[in-house]
Amino acid sequence: MQSCTYKGLHIGCPPCRHPSLRNSNNFALNSILCTPKKYSGVSRHYFNPKVEFDSPYVDNKLQNWNKFSRNIVVRSELAETGYPDAGYPLSDLQLSSKFRGICFYAVTAFAAIFLFVLMMLAHPFVLLLDRYKRKAHHLVAKIWATLTVSPFYKIEFEGLDNLPGPDTPAVYVSNHQSFLDIYTLLTLGRSFKFISKTGIFLFPIIGWAMFMMGTIPLKRMDSRSQLDCLKRCMDLIKKGASVFFFPEGTRSKDGKLGSFKKGAFSIAVKTRVPVVPIVLIGTGKIMPPGMEGIVNPGSVKVVIHKPIEGNDAEVLCNEARNIIADVLNQKG
Repeated sequence: MQSCTYKGLHIGCPPCRHPSLRNSNNFALNSILCTPKKYSGVSRHYFNPKVEFDSPYVDNKLQNWNKFSRNIVVRSELAETGYPDAGYPLSDLQLSSKFRGICFYAVTAFAAIFLFVLMMLAHPFVLLLDRYKRKAHHLVAKIWATLTVSPFYKIEFEGLDNLPGPDTPAVYVSNHQSFLDIYTLLTLGRSFKFISKTGIFLFPIIGWAMFMMGTIPLKRMDSRSQLDCLKRCMDLIKKGASVFFFPEGTRSKDGKLGSFKKGAFSIAVKTRVPVVPIVLIGTGKIMPPGMEGIVNPGSVKVVIHKPIEGNDAEVLCNEARNIIADVLNQKG
């Protein structure tokens, strides 16, 4: 640190090669910012707070520094919206993905409003004639999901002939990569019951539609809620309905397949119904977990495997996971 005195002002000048524009809040507050001459025609200085600034020249200088510092703060905040070490705004690709995300939610909301009215009108008849499977509601959900995803990505299906009949109860399991997994699975047109967090049911239109479809609520950290969920799944299967599980319990953050919980397979063993493994490929790249505001370009593939059966929940769990993992490793 070099020091000098100019008009009663004690200045310490550390050697600096480049200005730091990122994380500028503390930077601007704790010091008076400067940059090399090739950037702004000034130098970085750290002022000794013990010195009395009684010179008019110093007062004017400090005012100029404050204005300059505020400008740097604004610029650094803009820099943070781009790439980590960039001093420019979002790239064209990122802006495009954000715009596609806005359009995605606009389309899904617009379609949901009109289709929800249709679902609501049919609900009394559904409860009277098809209380457990609710095929009419699932048909509406399939139309809604298809209208939503079609403008943004294509879905390729493999193994559709492996799906059990519409009236055959089964336990469906799949890997979980993205918020788009639900939309993608609804396009299959099967009336299986999803399991969802209780908070989702409070969302206008979407949450209400899930309630009418018979989606099963679950409080993740509540053991009693988990037990009630398993009992309700078993009751639905005995009544001829199917249920859908994401055995990982949550979306994968890195795209890798997580460990499977045995709840879904215990239900399959106790109710003596087959387990249908399904592999979802590509949803995590289009809408990564934690980035639900963007929709990247891409396509999705759904691979449906032949149903598997067994009398041991752990064996079924391992077999289903191995099937899904093998496909993900091949496609990855």
